[in-house]
Amino acid sequence: MDPTDLTTLRAAFAGRLHTDPAEMAPFLTDWRRKWTGQALAVAQPDTTEAVAAVLRWCHANRVPVVPQGGNTGLSGGATPDASGQALVLSLTRLKRIRSVDPVNQTIEAEAGVTLQQLQDAAREAGRLFPLSLAAQGSCTIGGNLATNAGGVQVLRYGNARELCLGLEVVTPDGQVWNGLRSLRKDNTGYDLRDLYIGSEGTLGVITAAVLKLFPLPAAQLAAFVAVPSPQAATELLQLAQARLGAGLTAFELMGDACIALVEKHVPAARLPLADRSPWYVLIELSDTQDEAHANGALEGLLEVAIEQGCATDAAVSTSLAQFRALWALREDISESQGAEGKTIKHDIALPISRIAGFVEAITAAVTRSFPGLRSICFGHLGDGNLHYNFSPAIGQPEAEFVALEGPLNRLVHDAVSAAGGSISAEHGLGVLRRDEAARYKSPIELQLMRAIKAALDPLNLMNPGKVLP
Repeated sequence: MDPTDLTTLRAAFAGRLHTDPAEMAPFLTDWRRKWTGQALAVAQPDTTEAVAAVLRWCHANRVPVVPQGGNTGLSGGATPDASGQALVLSLTRLKRIRSVDPVNQTIEAEAGVTLQQLQDAAREAGRLFPLSLAAQGSCTIGGNLATNAGGVQVLRYGNARELCLGLEVVTPDGQVWNGLRSLRKDNTGYDLRDLYIGSEGTLGVITAAVLKLFPLPAAQLAAFVAVPSPQAATELLQLAQARLGAGLTAFELMGDACIALVEKHVPAARLPLADRSPWYVLIELSDTQDEAHANGALEGLLEVAIEQGCATDAAVSTSLAQFRALWALREDISESQGAEGKTIKHDIALPISRIAGFVEAITAAVTRSFPGLRSICFGHLGDGNLHYNFSPAIGQPEAEFVALEGPLNRLVHDAVSAAGGSISAEHGLGVLRRDEAARYKSPIELQLMRAIKAALDPLNLMNPGKVLP
């Protein structure tokens, strides 16, 4: 069959098939507008069986497939290349919540359900689904699982992998694996689920998942805390873990440069403290008792922290509006940096004990090698994930700044590797970090990854050119 003849594809499945360039355009450029590709067509099936029919057609015609969720990724993993030979497979029409089991504390949802819809469905059942990302109104649970998304509550609940019990997956040749088990314990051989989570669509297509739910907290409070340094923030984290235990659900680190950008670009943003500080921490406490108990625990922590010198000032939310305003200071950093202009981003993970030394060393190295460059450092200190970004020096030409991306990547990632860290904590490799990751992985690790790819996708049709060089 001629793969450019799409009449047989149109007959093979129910759903939408876009071939008009204007209709395809939104699916061909990534969220950051860093990558734009071309496609043979964009398929939007309505059911798992329709997804399987599309993949059977692609397998028979040797057509590459680029799976895509909400298209909110930051590493180019859901964007086709420039050849125009691939089919973009959008999962956004697979949007049913299939079931909620409050007793077993699980929810079964299709891949195109947005993270916000999943959270709302859990809340309607009196439960919490804790995965939380800035893009939760647009990103889909299939994409979250395919990239093993993290977010702000990994400290307490884990990332997407820890929240998933079972999967439904369509293989590259169009078979459906029903692994939708809602079991906490299943010790019956290889864990196929873990192969597909984080594989970025290179091994198969996730079409549904069984996910863990948790009791809704009785109270949630946030504290915006001034700290003198990343080392002090690390000491505060240890103190918070000791005093708050499992109630500590988020612990976010931000430099003052981050907050200054938010204040500049978000009109409603206000620093909730009397004086500025070089660094800040946002603490979230979820309490199973009541707000009075939560407030007492958080204020007790902050009193001790200020006495010990690992904090200098703090503001605690006293209403839902204040809770959201404090979180907005953290969540608006990425958008504010984008509004400032071009950025060079690094999504890195390090052992928590090494973060303070890493930040100090990298800041000094960048100051020496690239004077005037602005470091925008923030992230999930509680789980060791930093977004160590850069903005141009004041008045620096854009082309000159963009040319620094390679040298900056090498400087940061070499230091991350030397500290036992990872160059991609939660954004995935996609094409952005694909080749760099190969430089830091051992030959045996790459060999094993290639062997898995060859076994599950021998024709190399699933998202080719992503993850593996």
